[in-house]
Amino acid sequence: MPTWGALFLLWTTAEATKDCPAPCTCQPLETMGLWVDCRGQGLRFLPALPAHTRHLLLANNSLRFLPPGAFDHLPQLQTLDVTQNPWHCDCSLTYLRLWLEDRTPEALLVVHCSSPDLATTHPLGQLTGYELGNCGWQLHASWAYPGIWWDVALSVVATMNLALLAGLLCTATGSLD
Repeated sequence: MPTWGALFLLWTTAEATKDCPAPCTCQPLETMGLWVDCRGQGLRFLPALPAHTRHLLLANNSLRFLPPGAFDHLPQLQTLDVTQNPWHCDCSLTYLRLWLEDRTPEALLVVHCSSPDLATTHPLGQLTGYELGNCGWQLHASWAYPGIWWDVALSVVATMNLALLAGLLCTATGSLD
């Protein structure tokens, strides 16, 4: 009977790791799921990952981008290490930022940007929307730099408001007498 148990264990281990991406190593976990270690493999793109991945180590690669929805097919994913990659931190990295924010917010402080210049060396979690880029939208050209006319319009509106307020105060104090 112990022989059958050992054979079953070997079969489940082989079955669990058969979908392991080529440059990575996979280890089955006791509580089901996989430990997928892709550290230091020079990856430029995210490999196809097994659906039962629970711990994913992608540190020290050449990843710059991550496609939106990259981890949506990994419902068991609990641990993600994406440090030491030359991330290009623009709005295309919003998916990664939101994923980390929801699951491991402390990781946002150790994932650093390599480009563009505005974001270089900053942790992903400290970037503002401006630093992440415009995500495809742009201000209408006439609003991008309103110039002196915007200042004049604001001054006129402020003056009119003050005049209306003064008129209301005079009317209110006149009716009290």
